[in-house]
Amino acid sequence: MTATLVNTVRSTLGPNDHPYRNGAWTPIYTEYDADFKNGDPQVIGDIPTDIAGVYVRNSENPVHEAIGKYHPFDGDGMLHMMHFADGKAQYRNRFVRTEGFLAEAEAGGPLWAGIAENPAKSLRPGWGAQGALKDSSSTDVVIHAGKVMSTFYQCGEGYRLDPYTLEQYGPEAWVPDEGISAHPKVDEATGEMLFFNYSKKAPFMHYGVVGPDNILKHYVPIELPGPRLPHDMGFTENYSILGDFPLFWDPEGLKHGFHTSRFFRDIPSRFAVLPRYGNPEDIKWFEADPTYVLHWMNAYEDGDEIVFDGYFQDEPYPKPLEGLPPGAGLMMAFLDEHSFKPKLHRWRFNLKDGSTKEERLDDRILEFGSFNQQIAGKRGRYLYSTTTKPGWFLFTGVVKHDLETGQSWSLDFGKNRFGSEAPFVPRLNAKSEDDGYLVSFIIDMEENRSECVLVDARHIEAGPVCRIILPHRISSGTHACWANDSDIAHPGGRA
Repeated sequence: MTATLVNTVRSTLGPNDHPYRNGAWTPIYTEYDADFKNGDPQVIGDIPTDIAGVYVRNSENPVHEAIGKYHPFDGDGMLHMMHFADGKAQYRNRFVRTEGFLAEAEAGGPLWAGIAENPAKSLRPGWGAQGALKDSSSTDVVIHAGKVMSTFYQCGEGYRLDPYTLEQYGPEAWVPDEGISAHPKVDEATGEMLFFNYSKKAPFMHYGVVGPDNILKHYVPIELPGPRLPHDMGFTENYSILGDFPLFWDPEGLKHGFHTSRFFRDIPSRFAVLPRYGNPEDIKWFEADPTYVLHWMNAYEDGDEIVFDGYFQDEPYPKPLEGLPPGAGLMMAFLDEHSFKPKLHRWRFNLKDGSTKEERLDDRILEFGSFNQQIAGKRGRYLYSTTTKPGWFLFTGVVKHDLETGQSWSLDFGKNRFGSEAPFVPRLNAKSEDDGYLVSFIIDMEENRSECVLVDARHIEAGPVCRIILPHRISSGTHACWANDSDIAHPGGRA
């Protein structure tokens, strides 16, 4: 390994006992470049020669003390990247230099209150659905039109970076005034990116399509009954799917400036299905059992039906965890999958008669899944879901599902080893849908280090085929993605 300490960011964050600024969530302030090859002592096993591409993971990494209450989703965005090619690997990590990050660096301290605090305490106007938050660009990350784009879950500007060096290009020029939410979807077959946003102003949601040339091609309103909190979307070859769930800001609280979420059990879940380049009059609305869905998996067309897989929450408004200070127990419960109980679930929307059918696919607590993006929008066979530590937002392992046979296989990361969202990495010249690897960054609290691991997706129970020890222990994070070098070089899609 050759490693270079590129930069150390100055922080005003002192020692504290906040559970999400300690342990596996301890923030870091160093930015490294590191190169690895087989035979290095930091490489356990062999770096595969049959993959070529980039793994990028986003993370919440606070630089400054909070204004009032801190929530882990307030952290500054930091990207961690590992590039694999020719049996070698390169690691980079960089803060996302958002406008908010740069302003606070200049001010030498925090300027914006977070989501757990009264937004009126922010010292400057903000971005996003609340209009008072800092756009930290710390939630999601995709690779589209040959560049990385990081996004913020409550809608922000979207920031572009180079996928190999993490050189920063700043906010994206085409993003509408209403911003872009986390979880835009890249269709590898066409090179298009589908996105949505939401706000407190009518029509409360918009949907758009960006071409493989990174030009906004389509942007239409999606009228909702009021402010909502959607988090993800899905697509098939011909349709896009957006959600309207009965967990949203309490309208009475909003009148007084409070962004307090409430679950309305008597309101059904709703789904807007529209053609990829459809207009508002083309939307077909479907109703389903009340719930909340953070993340979706694949969707596809099956005759007159659209099949959509995701994680149905049995308890969208969980009970506070016991033994914690007032308010802290509810925050921790919203971060604990064992409290809100997401389960792998299937929805079927009949485009001809307007009916909805639902089916539970697995009754285990699972979320933050992945699948082979080369079959996104088409019928697929395999999904990969993560498991978590009870009481915490920490990934402990992966479950592979065979949707044809109903079989599943599990991998536990090990004692006090916590992983990241694990995208599927197709082998070069792959022969089947699961012919590839799962890739993840691991925080090993026993060894006080971090690793990048590759697991053979056909045999996940065998554990990692390769482990690469990073030059520092990184913080736990949010979302991740993979892109092949060929798709980065030629982002126009396969169609």
